[in-house]
Amino acid sequence: MKKSIFLFLFLYPLYVTVAQVIKGTVVNDADQRIPNVNIYLDGTKIGTTSQEDGSFSLNLPSKSSGNIVFQKENFETFATNSAAIVNKTLKVVLIKSYEIEEVRIVPYTEEAYRNYISYFLNNFIGHDKENVKIKNQRSLKFAYDKVHNTLKVKAPKTLIIENKNLGYEIEYNLISFSADFKTNLLNYSGTSFFKETKNTDKVRLNRMNAYEGSLLHFFRSIYENKVVEEGFITNHVVRIPNPLYPTDKELKSLEDFMIKIKASKTMEIPENIRDIASRKNRNTPHALGIKKTKIPDTDYVKREAEQVVFSFKDILQVNYPKYNYELKGKEFVKGKSLTVLSSYLHPDGAAFEVSKDGNISTPDLLINEGDFSKNRIENMLPLDYQVGD
Repeated sequence: MKKSIFLFLFLYPLYVTVAQVIKGTVVNDADQRIPNVNIYLDGTKIGTTSQEDGSFSLNLPSKSSGNIVFQKENFETFATNSAAIVNKTLKVVLIKSYEIEEVRIVPYTEEAYRNYISYFLNNFIGHDKENVKIKNQRSLKFAYDKVHNTLKVKAPKTLIIENKNLGYEIEYNLISFSADFKTNLLNYSGTSFFKETKNTDKVRLNRMNAYEGSLLHFFRSIYENKVVEEGFITNHVVRIPNPLYPTDKELKSLEDFMIKIKASKTMEIPENIRDIASRKNRNTPHALGIKKTKIPDTDYVKREAEQVVFSFKDILQVNYPKYNYELKGKEFVKGKSLTVLSSYLHPDGAAFEVSKDGNISTPDLLINEGDFSKNRIENMLPLDYQVGD
C-alpha cells in the first residue's frame, strides 16, 4: 500500500528584514518541538540544526536559490524552494515515518543487492571505490524486476558518503534510483549536504580539476554570459534515424520470437531473426549529426532582467578543451596535456532557469550524455564551491 505523506508549512511574514535569513520552529504533527533537525540549502555546505526548543535560524548568501531541506531520521524529509520562505518566520511540521515495508510485486532482496551493488556504485558513486565510500552502504535495498529488466534502489536512511579526494563528507538523501536495462536509461535524484573534512593543497587541486569543464562550470558560464570566454564550444546537433537499425516491425518480430524460444528452448533460429538481432546489437536507433557549429549562447539562453533561462529544441553538444591543473610548488598551474570533453544536453524544448551558483530548476528533467554524465558523486562539488576553495 502506498503511503501518503502530508507536510505542512505555515508562514508568518516579517515586517522588517535586513538580510536573507530563514528562521522559525520545527514541530511534529502533535505540535511538539523537534530538536536536532538538519536544515540546509540543498547541494551546499550551508546548513544548521534546530535547537532543543525546535527553533532555528539559517543565513543565506544574497540571491541564493534552490531548495531548503528539513531532514531528521525517522521523519519524512521536507524540501521547499528558498525563494518562497526567505525572510519569513516559519512553522514547519514534520511527519513521523513508520518502518512499514511497502507492498511490492517485485520485492527488495539480498540477492538483488549482491548482484547489482557494483553496478549501483559505478553509476552513482563512480569508479574510485578506494577513496569514495558509502559508510552505511548495507542500509541500501535493491529490487530487480526480471520481467521488465529494471532495477530500483532505495535508501531508508541518509547515506553518509566519504570523499577523501575532494575532502568532503556528504549526507545524501536518495529519493529515487532506477535503471532500465532495455533502454539503458538510468535516473536518480536526491538532496545533499556537504561537510568539509580537509582542505590541503592536494584536495584543492582535485576540486579545481573536478570543476574544470563540468556541468556546474558550464551553467555558471551561462549565467555569467561567459560561455565562449570560459572555453566552451557549443554545437547544434540533431538526431538522424539510422537506416541500419531494425524497424519497429522487425523489433516486434524479434521480441515475439524470443518469447517463443524461451518456451520451447529447442527452436531453431531463422536467418532473418539472426539478421535483426545482429543489426540491433551492432547499431543504435539514431545517429547524431551536427547541424551548425559554434552557435552563440543566444540560441539557447534567454535573459530578462535578472532571470536566465536555458532552453533548446534539439540537442546541444558542449565541447571543452581541458588542461588539468598541476601543483608547482605552492602554485596551481594548468598543465600541457589536453583532453577534449564532449557532452550532449537534451532539453527537448523544456525551459530551465539557471541560478548564479550554476544550479538549474528541475535538473532531473535534463538528460545529458557524454562527459557530463560521468560526473558521479566522486566528482560532485557543493553549489557554493568557488575555484581555489
